[in-house]
Amino acid sequence: MGMLKEFKDFAMRGNVVDMAVGIVIGGAFGKIVASFVADVIMPPLGLLIGGVDFTQLKITLKDAVVDSAGAVATEAVSINYGSFVQTAVDFVIIAFAIFMVIKGMNSMKKKEEAAPPPPPPGPTKEEVLLTEIRDLLKK
Repeated sequence: MGMLKEFKDFAMRGNVVDMAVGIVIGGAFGKIVASFVADVIMPPLGLLIGGVDFTQLKITLKDAVVDSAGAVATEAVSINYGSFVQTAVDFVIIAFAIFMVIKGMNSMKKKEEAAPPPPPPGPTKEEVLLTEIRDLLKK
C-alpha cells in the first residue's frame, strides 16, 4: 500500500494535474489549428498560387500497379510534400500562439515584480514608549 499511496500523492500534486490539463487542452488546440489551416488558410492560399490543393501535392516515386480487373494490386509510392507544407504551417501557427501566451504571462509576472513593496510598518506602541524612556534617561 505504501507505493500506491506514494503514487496517489504524486499524481494529485498541483503540477502533475496542471500538466495533464495542459496536454488535453493542447491536443484540442492542435486539432482546431489543423482544421483552421486545412479549411481556412490553405484553400485561399492555393487559389492565389493558381488553384493548387496542397494535400494533393506529391512526388510519385513508383506508380500504382493495376491488375486486369481494374483493382489496384500495388499502391503508388510517393512523397506527399503538400501534407508536409500544411503540417509546417500548423506548427508555425501553434508555436506563435504559444509564444504569445508565454509573452503575456511573462509581462504579467514583470508587472507583479515591479509593484513597489509596501512601506515597512511603523514602530509599535511599546517601541515608541521605550524610545521615549531611553531619550529621557540620556538627558
